Amino acid sequence: MEMADGKAREIRGEGAGPADLLDAAAACFMEQGFAATSIDDVARRLNATKGRIYHYYASKTDLFFDVHREGMDRLFVAVSRAADAAPGPAGARLAAMLEAHAVAMMDNHAFMAVVVQGVHMHRMAPTTPSQRRTLDALMDMRRRFEGLFRETLEAAVADGSAAPCNPSVAVKAMLGAINWMSIWYRPRAGETEADRRALAADMVR
Repeated sequence: MEMADGKAREIRGEGAGPADLLDAAAACFMEQGFAATSIDDVARRLNATKGRIYHYYASKTDLFFDVHREGMDRLFVAVSRAADAAPGPAGARLAAMLEAHAVAMMDNHAFMAVVVQGVHMHRMAPTTPSQRRTLDALMDMRRRFEGLFRETLEAAVADGSAAPCNPSVAVKAMLGAINWMSIWYRPRAGETEADRRALAADMVR
């Protein structure tokens, strides 16, 4: 998908590390949290040396930020594809976007846990000016993501496929419910893609 791929290039940037490194880092940050995770932990999970990680990242914080970016990228791609593919009124498009968001949360639960940690870091953790600028940019990505849903809900209210409401408040409530999956959702043994889609559909209904 051209738009999604363009968004990926915008978000990932030229300096992003390889996928297996980001996967390993996401798993470590999810299980141990940012503060307790070390570059050694990521290297052990990757079955590599620290040198391989430092080839791409100057610090653990830089790696954390890139995992956060990757998580947001995956959400943008999933939701944008769902919006493009959904037929009918804007209300149906909004439902498809919410379902895609929920499925992406489950399919990428380690990355989504890092995204949530990034929000807490932005609000409460001490940061350097450079780190604050990066976090501000990541939070701007979240605002743009929320804007996709707000615009669609506004269109749904306008075409009568959604009840009149305060779109900003309603979207925050919707996304908050789905984002909370990063806290309670864990894959079950034998779980299938169909199982995840059924759960997403239940949540949206």
